[in-house]
Formats: sequence, C-alpha cells, structure tokens
Amino acid sequence: MPDTVVITRPRAQAEELARMVAAAGRTAVVLPLLEIEPLADQSQLMQVLAGLDGYAMVAFVSPNAVDAAFAHIQRWPSGVTLAVVGTGSRAALARHGIIDTDIVSPADPAHSDSEHLLESLDLSSLAGRRVLIVRGESGRELMADSLRAAGVLVETVAAYRRSVPQLTPEMKASLAGLLEQQNDWIITSSEALRGLLDLLRQMDADKAVAKMQQQHLIVPHARIADTARALGINRVTLTGSGDERLLAALQSRE
Repeated sequence: MPDTVVITRPRAQAEELARMVAAAGRTAVVLPLLEIEPLADQSQLMQVLAGLDGYAMVAFVSPNAVDAAFAHIQRWPSGVTLAVVGTGSRAALARHGIIDTDIVSPADPAHSDSEHLLESLDLSSLAGRRVLIVRGESGRELMADSLRAAGVLVETVAAYRRSVPQLTPEMKASLAGLLEQQNDWIITSSEALRGLLDLLRQMDADKAVAKMQQQHLIVPHARIADTARALGINRVTLTGSGDERLLAALQSRE
C-alpha cells in the first residue's frame, strides 16, 4: 500500500484533513489544485448580503461560499432558512457561529450535491418566494434552474472566484516527484481533476498523463468518479461525502 496521501483541496480546507491523515499514520502532501480568491469587486456581494432578511432561504454551494459570504455577515437574520449541500458547509457555518439556525441539507450525508439537496427541500413552500444562491463566479446551473422550474424566485450572487494554479517550476517538480511512485490521491472536485490533467499535459503530454492514469483516486461523489474514468483513470474508490468516509477508505487500504 502506498504511504503518501495527496490532498488536492484548496489549502484552507486541506490542512485539517492533512492533520487527520497524519494522525492515522500516513504521510499527507497538500497539493491544492484549485485556488480560491476573493472577488476584485465585492460591491454587488455586499449589497445583496445587506438584504438577506428579504429571502425565504439562502443556499451556499460550498464551504468557500460560506466563508466568503460570512466575511461580510455580522448577524444571520431570524426566519431565513439556510441550505447547504454537505457536511463541509455545515462545519463552515459552525465556525461562523451558525449552529442552531434552521439548516437544510441532503437527508443522506453520504450524498452531498445539489440533486440531493433539492430532494430535501419543500419546493411547494418556496414557490413564489425569493431564494438566494451564494456560489463562485462559475458553476452548475442545476439548482437555480430546478428551483425556477418549481416557481421559486431565484437570485444568484458570486462570492469568490476559483482557478487552477499555474504550472510553476515548483508545481512541476512536485507533480513529477509524486508521479514517480504510487499514491492515494484525494480528489474532491471534478474541476480540479480536469485542471490536474491539463497541467500534466503541459509537462509531458504522454508520459505524465499515463503515470497519473495509474494512480489511485479516492473521491466523495459519483460525478467525480465519472470524470476520472472519462480521463482514463480507472483505479477509483467512491466514498460518499464527509472526511470520515475519506479516512475510512484510506484505512481500508492498510
């Protein structure tokens, strides 16, 4: 079994998981494949957040969305429901002191995505009411489109931007070193995985990609597993949502 676990989350969300991996006796390498940055112009975000009490529900698509929004939120308005897609976002809310407020999330914590969040919502009660979706500059439209189809008055606001890092000499050296051995790679974003393959193509279109296709991936969502297989990576373990499931998958390989 390989000793090294490569954690590819944005750095701010990777450190705690890295500590847990190390506590489990494995070597954790943090290699962020997405960079999360604040918006250059946050005026629209701040204007929207100033009127939160006008919404029936506010949905956060990720922990990044929670953190970026709560940098500007002093107090959560009473009577406004929060919705999140997974345990990571619940934990982010807790860091900002939001625990007892009404929070809606997928009924099965193993399935943290927009589809399962929609199944947990009482759409009929939201029809004709305003709902805000806080997200990055880009993202899937599934939640917004589905809510609108149910008669919900949906607004979206960007709270941050994300990008794949550049292939610096340091990144190239890190990737080359990691690909010289077999590792377990924790991949929690399809966008990050596609970006990784793009970086490898810039290094060496054939050899680097071929080496990555022999690595083992641990992923929390079927959509990421499908992306991996489409990119020629077939050694994939699907865990379901939550760090405890990722760690359990690592421990099962011992």
